Amino acid sequence: MLRKALVTIYMFISLSSFCQNLDSLAFKNGIDRPSILSTHHFGIFSSRINQNFKIAPNKAPVISANYTSGNTFHPFVEAYFPRDPEVREQLRNTTWFNRGSIFNFTDQETTPADYTNIVIDAVIKEFRISYSMALAEAHELGITIRAYSISRGKYPLSIFTSDETIEWFHTNIAGGEDPFGRRFYGLNQVNFRYLDRNGRTLELNANDFFVGGIELNHFYYPKFLKNEARKLYFNIGHHIGINTSKFNSALDYGISINGVKTIILKDKNEFNFGVGSSLLRKNFINFNSNTVDLGNNLLLATLEGHIEFTKYTKKKNYNALGINYRIQSRFNKKEEAGYYTLTGLWQEINGGWQNGIAKLYTALSDWSLIYTYGKPNYKLSLFLKQDLLVNNAPDFQTGINLSIPINK
Repeated sequence: MLRKALVTIYMFISLSSFCQNLDSLAFKNGIDRPSILSTHHFGIFSSRINQNFKIAPNKAPVISANYTSGNTFHPFVEAYFPRDPEVREQLRNTTWFNRGSIFNFTDQETTPADYTNIVIDAVIKEFRISYSMALAEAHELGITIRAYSISRGKYPLSIFTSDETIEWFHTNIAGGEDPFGRRFYGLNQVNFRYLDRNGRTLELNANDFFVGGIELNHFYYPKFLKNEARKLYFNIGHHIGINTSKFNSALDYGISINGVKTIILKDKNEFNFGVGSSLLRKNFINFNSNTVDLGNNLLLATLEGHIEFTKYTKKKNYNALGINYRIQSRFNKKEEAGYYTLTGLWQEINGGWQNGIAKLYTALSDWSLIYTYGKPNYKLSLFLKQDLLVNNAPDFQTGINLSIPINK
């Protein structure tokens, strides 16, 4: 099924490329936003949603290639979720790091509990190939194939996201000497293993590669919401993601709404302000019964804000610099954080040993700095993403995007 879908999409894009010639992008079409989705170790197995800050469908079909690399590190941690309501209530009144001394959950007959463990240490790389085209004056369709590789993060392929670079930054600039135990476990390692509470295992090794899925994104740019005098533009998105990995063979469905405000300056340069929100229903349809539990919160909501300044050159090309803030709802239901019991190597490392489980119960947020150089026949974007709340999912991420229009 997947092979046939990939061949069909490839032939469709190749035919379009053969029949059409390069011309120009819609110049300039709102905010330049490559795919800046995080390489989260759960998120890569679901489709998720990229917000759309364009003001209209592109005048010409566009092919884009997006590559990103993120360093994720979580030491081994175990979690117990008691089933007895009275035990849960007692644990709610105890600070989370003291709960392990109250009950012995290894004795399932005395204190029954669900069990899970996780350890994540890898540089995750994502590859996206997308094709988008206008269906009508106010409608646009995008098709995306995404794939992932698991890497140790050695030089020179992971200069900015390697363990050495991140630990050098911690030691010499911010964070202190090895604040989360990377050196204790060893640099440039791959240890990617998760046992869910149903006893299913997700495990990846160095140099593993897999196709994560195919995404269909439809955007509607309604005229009744457009205000040309005030330079206000809106679009509504419908999203279908078909996840194809062996760990999560399922279909996701989502919706999004986005708005853009443009301010044209006296020198014809411009500011663009974007705000968008989306809601994704993970595993709307499961294709088999062996799907790994990648978070029991099946609805993922996101809120995103974006500011971009664009300066045009004498040759009518442009340089754009943008700052993006994105926040996503938690992967697991918040109420469980009130009674879970965590065990880990807290005596061996300085801190953060609990994050592999604990951060599944907090919202994930990050900041991205995006630079784009645009010409009539292509645009190139570079971005840096930083997690300022120390979710380490990932800690630091970089990416590059190349978009090429195909015109009649």
